[in-house]
Amino acid sequence: MAHDVSPLKPADIPDLAPVGGVRMAVAEAGIKYKGRKDVLLMVFDPGTTVAGVLTKSRCPSAPVEWCRDKLPNGQARALVVNSGNANAFTGLRGREAVEKTAAIAAEAAGCFPSEVYLASTGVIGEPLDPAPFERVLGGLAKAARPDGFDDAASAIMTTDTFPKKATATVDLGGTEVTISGIAKGAGMIAPDMATMLGFLVTDAPIAAPALHKLLKRAVRGTFNSITVDGDTSTSDTVLLFATGKAGDRGAPKIDDPKDERLKPFRAALEEVMASLAQMIVRDGEGASKFVTVEVKGATSRKSAKRIALSIANSPLVKTAIAGEDANWGRVVMAVGKAGEMADRDRLSIWFGDIRVAVDGERDPGYDEEVASAYMENPEITVHVDLNLGEGTARVWTCDFTHEYISINADYRS
Repeated sequence: MAHDVSPLKPADIPDLAPVGGVRMAVAEAGIKYKGRKDVLLMVFDPGTTVAGVLTKSRCPSAPVEWCRDKLPNGQARALVVNSGNANAFTGLRGREAVEKTAAIAAEAAGCFPSEVYLASTGVIGEPLDPAPFERVLGGLAKAARPDGFDDAASAIMTTDTFPKKATATVDLGGTEVTISGIAKGAGMIAPDMATMLGFLVTDAPIAAPALHKLLKRAVRGTFNSITVDGDTSTSDTVLLFATGKAGDRGAPKIDDPKDERLKPFRAALEEVMASLAQMIVRDGEGASKFVTVEVKGATSRKSAKRIALSIANSPLVKTAIAGEDANWGRVVMAVGKAGEMADRDRLSIWFGDIRVAVDGERDPGYDEEVASAYMENPEITVHVDLNLGEGTARVWTCDFTHEYISINADYRS
């Protein structure tokens, strides 16, 4: 079922230039929908390293288990992604499907199955037939080209209303390198190690162990700091591939994640991932408001994060924001239920620049009309100060509207 493009879609989503060492192509395989591109193949040059973070769900999909088993090898030659079917909760048939798909992709890409990475998104509990991959992957390998990011970003969508892309160029030891990424996600979005599907590529020559530490750190304040509905997917996968092709232009090989030359690269990677993460929230199912929750003054960073997520995931907070109701009492509720240290009589709350509560009660200068006018904005900031310590956190979320129910009530139909 098609849905209108989110009103929160960014005005400018960049075109992604080719990244040396990666080619891609998409196809209609008919996995769930007719007349829709639903399979993506990325092919990487020999020597490409890979890092990944995967869902902590105790009911992971078969592709997640496959990737978890292969990531310690640190080498990649191909990525296969399909939409329409998550290949999750599919038992032995699911595991057989990933093994068969990896073998087909390996033959098409001229590599070993252990160098193939897989991701699936869509309906849970439906067996995934590997036959469509057999029909299309050989042709995709031959048709793969460096400038296929637009098609790639579209092929991995499910209930997304727009493709998500981000890119950055940065200096690495005197040579310009590129980081580009695509992501999908609109519902079943809650942070737990990784959120949704995200695939990033760079031409920087970075060894797999260093790449993993860079990715794991970058996830914390980006993909792990978003939530749409509080539900962690069985399929959450973020993979970062480094082809090393910038080494041909003089970029240094990086083996140590603490190498000072990585500092600009680390910042650029986090910038790209933050952009993708925010696009997921902006495309939250039925969303009409983009919400930033900022917490400071907590006893620790971890405590601040839990309180921020308690606010961001509260259906009562999210529906109040959808209704443009400056109901700060619901924020108080969400702080109190988080299970973290809080002192009612030290708590302060702002909507934007408007302080609505302080010292355990409504702000003496509170003006309902002014606060309500602020809530009409498409972007809302909820700021909380616990006044207990130095812990801070920021989480991005969206509101809950009737459309969220409509989308998910007929998702499988």
